[in-house]
Parts: sequence; C-alpha cells; structure tokens
Amino acid sequence: MSELNGVMLQYFHWYVDSDGSLWREVARNAPALKALGFTSLWLPPAYKGSGGASDVGYGAYDLFDLGEFDQKGSVRTKYGTRDEFLAACTAARDVGIRIYADAVFNHKMGGDAEEDVEATPVDIDNRMEQLGEPTTIRAWTHFSFPGRAGKYSSMEWHWHHFTAVDQDDGSGTKIFLFKDKQFDRNVDAEKGNYDFLMGCDIDTSHPEVRGELEYWGEWFVNTTGVDGFRFDAVKHVDATFFRDWMHAVSAKTGKDLFAVGEYWSFDIEVLLQFITVTEGRITLFDAPLHHRFHLAGAGGRDFDLTTIFDDTLVQRSPTHAVTLVENHDSQPLQALESVVEEWFKPLAYALILLRRDGYPCVFYADYFGAEYSDQGRDGETYDIRLAPHRFLVDRFLLARQRWAYGEQCDWLDHANCIGFSRLGDDEHPGGLAVVMSNGDAGFKHMQVGSSNAPYHDLTGHIADIVTTDAAGWAEFHCLAGSVSVYVPGEAVDARTR
Repeated sequence: MSELNGVMLQYFHWYVDSDGSLWREVARNAPALKALGFTSLWLPPAYKGSGGASDVGYGAYDLFDLGEFDQKGSVRTKYGTRDEFLAACTAARDVGIRIYADAVFNHKMGGDAEEDVEATPVDIDNRMEQLGEPTTIRAWTHFSFPGRAGKYSSMEWHWHHFTAVDQDDGSGTKIFLFKDKQFDRNVDAEKGNYDFLMGCDIDTSHPEVRGELEYWGEWFVNTTGVDGFRFDAVKHVDATFFRDWMHAVSAKTGKDLFAVGEYWSFDIEVLLQFITVTEGRITLFDAPLHHRFHLAGAGGRDFDLTTIFDDTLVQRSPTHAVTLVENHDSQPLQALESVVEEWFKPLAYALILLRRDGYPCVFYADYFGAEYSDQGRDGETYDIRLAPHRFLVDRFLLARQRWAYGEQCDWLDHANCIGFSRLGDDEHPGGLAVVMSNGDAGFKHMQVGSSNAPYHDLTGHIADIVTTDAAGWAEFHCLAGSVSVYVPGEAVDARTR
C-alpha cells in the first residue's frame, strides 16, 4: 500500500489563501518536508473549478485546464498556474516525495450553456420517490470549454452524459432525474440511493464518459508524473467504476498507481463492502477512526480509551486504511464539521504516526495552523484560529523514522490511560514506548526493545530518564491529558536528521 513508515501530508485546507501561491509553496518546501519524514503529498484539485480563482476545486469544471486557459474569470486556479503545478510535482519527485492528485468524478459544475431535457423530480431525502410527472426543464448541462477550444480533448459534455441535476423549480430545490436514466448501483444507501450529491451528476456508465475519464487519467499521469489519486465522494459513484478506472489507467500508463477514496461514513461494514467491490484496489480514509477521535476529544475523561480503535478501518482492514485526525471537510465551519478538540490532537497523532498499522495522513491546518473567517450554519460569522501542532508532530515523525519498527505490544487496558510499544528491529534497535492519558497523570509498565538501557521522553513533557530492566521492562509516565513518547538514549536533538 505504501512504503514502510510512509507519511502523507494533506497539503491544503479549505481556507488557504486564494492568491495562487500554493504550488510555489509546495515546490519551495519539498526538500524540508522530505527531511522531516513526509513521503507523499495529497494536493488539492489542480484543475479549473466553476468558481475560477476562488474555487477550492470541488466545483469541478474542466479537468484538462490546470491553470492554463482563461475560463471562469481567470487563467490560474486558486493554487497557481499549470506551469507552477508541474514545477511543484517535479520538485517533490526530485527529492523522493510522491504526489497524490485529487480527482472529482462525481459531478461537474459551471456549465457553459443551457439545454432542454425531460426530467422527473425526485425527493431530495428519498431519491427513490418521484414527486411528480416528467417535465421539460432547462439545465446548465452543456460544457463546451470555450477557453480551451478543444486542446487536449475535443469532447463536449451534454445532458445525456449526466444522470440528474439539482435546481430550484419555484417550490424549492429538487433533484431532477433525466429521461431514461437511473441512479447508480453500488453507492451508499443513505437517502434511498446516494448517487446524487450536487451539480450535474456524471453518468459513469455512459461509454463516452468512461472513455473520456480514462483518457483524462492517462493524460494527467503522463503530463504531471503523479503517483496516485485521492478520489472525492466515492460513496456517490458506482464503486465498480473506480476499480475499472484504476485498472485501465494503471495499464495505459505503466504505473502502479496508489489510490485512496473519501467515503465519509462511520459505518465500518459499509467501508468494508466498498473495499470488497473494488477488489481491494482502493484504500479509504478511516472516517470511523476520525469519529472516535472526535468523540474522545469531546468526551474528555469520560471517554473510554480502551475503545479508541473499535470498529475502525485500521482495526478491521489495516492495509486499506489511510488514518487521519482531521481534513478540509471536518475542519470548523465546513460541511462535515466534526472537529477533534485541540487538547486531544497530539494524542490522536501519536496513535496514527507511531503505531504499526495504517498509512497516516497529517492535515495542513494541524501542522502549520490556520486562521480564517466564515459563516456558520446559524448564519453568524466566526473567526477561527487553529493552533499549529508542528512541534509535537515533528517529534512523532522523528520517532517514526528512527524507532517505530518491529513488533507492537499493546496496553490498551485502562479507560483513562493506555500505552503501546514497538520493539524495534535489527536496523532500528531499541524501539519506543507511548503512553497517554485523557484524565489524571498516569503510567504503564511496558516492554521495549533494549534491556538495561535509558529512555527519555521525546516530547519533553516528562524530564526523568527511564531505565529498563534486564528484560526490557520499565514504568513509563505521562502527564494529565497528555502523551509521552519514550525513545532510546538520555537526550536527542529532534532537529538533527
């Protein structure tokens, strides 16, 4: 799934500046990120969205416009120009960092012209229930991409390339299912059938659509050299499409492409079913684990830490789990807001970065911090400040690079204080010990990889040196509501690589 002890960095959040500077920032920071222990970057959508230079990218308009054409009011995207994006990919590749590109195959937005289409209104809360008879509507379903004028691809999109649209018919917003169309199978069962999400819903069963999207994948990989993809909104698209698309694009490009899907559900059985249908070709973000972190942070000492991994993907199918603490959708004021409390984030990052299972992903705003303002669901404007956790995450990254190897031993046996250790291997001797509490100060009697040896807390929270006995056992302490990571030696400079 990923290289040993690999770490992904989601290099954006929803509110990064719309000044076109992100690709240059990626290129500038790539060498330092590699030295810190990051091995891959998940980058935001690189193509033109319907909102032009202010679009985060999920209002996908033209997948072939990487910031090259004057469309939707700008040439560049929110993050920069095509040349800057390609330079960022090259800079990362030159230092050995893999790039995972964001791909939106569920919908298009910002059509160039309206078309008349016969459609049937369906209930937005139960898509299997019709609300009336078929009627003719005008929908923005013609995508001609006039600014690109046929470069890279001559295909224009029309209503028959889509399944449905949403629009206000005068009595409220409804979903209109197009004539002779049906919603995808192998999608999430919420709302009866959760194929439709927003905009013009792409019909991935249409032969021209499948051919175009596979061609785009081949073109994009060959143009940019990316190593894989993060697929947006996979719960809304027939799962077999992603399986087939990955097989086709990998074969055409000759690359063993990595893929992770965003299936935002806390139901582990649903995630496992997706993995089965896609024949294990697509990993998934561990949304249930994020939810456990959210509950743990909100619950404080009342949350039972022995249950932190219950019914999570990393527990049930670790080789298909990309573990995370937060992302751009869960951050404050966003659509899937389910924040992890700031005090718990260091504990959560220790749990994804220092354990054996899962492919951990660090969130840009958690690492660098973020400040922004936006409206909440109540219509009020809020000023948000997210504190950077880089000091501790850097130490966890150092520990992951040097000592997080070998057999893992768990002491997940107390509601308010848990621990685990790694015993190390021949190339990385000594291992480490991690202990954390969501209540009072605590300790764990644990075994590590070296006997009669000193260990110190890399976080600096505990000053005392711990010395193991002849069998490698010792008592490791942590502060109240905190985490400590013990590594071999009496001291180490975390900045030294």
